Amino acid sequence: MTTTPRWDGSAVLSWLPAVVMAVVAVVDLTAGPGVGFLPLVSLGPAFAGLIGTWRRTAFIGAVALLLCFGLGLYDGLFDGRRGYTAMASVGGVTAAGVVAAVMRQRREAELASVRSIAEAAQRVLLRPVPRRAGPLRVAVSYTSAVAEARIGGDLYEVVVAPRGVRVLIGDVQGKGLAAVETAAVVLGAFREAAHEEPDLVKLVARLERSVARELQGEKFVTALLAEVRPEEETVVMVNCGHPAPMLISRDGAIEFPEPPSYAPPLGLGLGLGIHDGEPPQSHRVGFSPGEQLLLYTDGVTEARDGEGHFYPLKDRAGLLRDDDAQVALEELRGDVVRHVAGPLHDDAAMLLLRYHRDEMPAGVEGSADSMERDHG
Repeated sequence: MTTTPRWDGSAVLSWLPAVVMAVVAVVDLTAGPGVGFLPLVSLGPAFAGLIGTWRRTAFIGAVALLLCFGLGLYDGLFDGRRGYTAMASVGGVTAAGVVAAVMRQRREAELASVRSIAEAAQRVLLRPVPRRAGPLRVAVSYTSAVAEARIGGDLYEVVVAPRGVRVLIGDVQGKGLAAVETAAVVLGAFREAAHEEPDLVKLVARLERSVARELQGEKFVTALLAEVRPEEETVVMVNCGHPAPMLISRDGAIEFPEPPSYAPPLGLGLGLGIHDGEPPQSHRVGFSPGEQLLLYTDGVTEARDGEGHFYPLKDRAGLLRDDDAQVALEELRGDVVRHVAGPLHDDAAMLLLRYHRDEMPAGVEGSADSMERDHG
């Protein structure tokens, strides 16, 4: 397979100072001193400061000074003040370019440090999910709405617990570091409680207590918790104000199983509801070999194109047909990005679960950490 060469803007910028100085020299030699092009030699060190190191900028500045001096002698400009003015212009621009290059290199070093910290935070917060969990094939996709960001307010996790494979996907209200901090609280509580709580209702109550201790004001987290029980060929879910998942049957039929009643999002007093009123309700949905379950955040379904149309997730379910779950999910993600034709307005997370008959488990007890993992 052939690939199309990519345009390298950095390579063009690296040659630009030499090209500019050469053009100025040619024009000056052919047009004569009357045109007054000589001070434009200073464009060489000016462009060098945009991309090069301070040493390279200083070197190009020195070349520009020599070129300006030579052209000034050739044009007889040092008989008056024009030659000295041109030399001063080149020297001043060179000095400014060197200072700019030093400051830019410092900012780039700081940015590299911040990115390395962000990548470490991503590995801790959104660690790779197991590619295989019992009879399930798992794939994950995360697209941040913030440029250059790897993590945001969406969260997901897969844990192999004694009762089955437990899955969480959620969306924190708001963006930025505050959302990331809240996501860390929810994920930390889920990873611990998923192994201990006997059912999802009690697991939700524990998450609510953890979130309530941390959140301030009216912040909340929508969440969908699911427990896949292979021996029963069902999935049990508790929906805390989150979009319903998409279930794709073996024959391609699509449904979005809604709960009999939605529980409030985490952080809006669900813990009080458990003590003073009706607890949240779990509901069961059939989930058998050959079927797929897609959990997602509203950044997917609320992605709009240029005309304001929402992303038609149901109509694009056919994109999830590749034998490799991760490849299929990446195809769907790419379609979402193409639909928007630009940066997403909200974080978009997707978690795909595929039930494979050839991996029927004798028991799913164990740790997800011992399973095969992939960054996805």
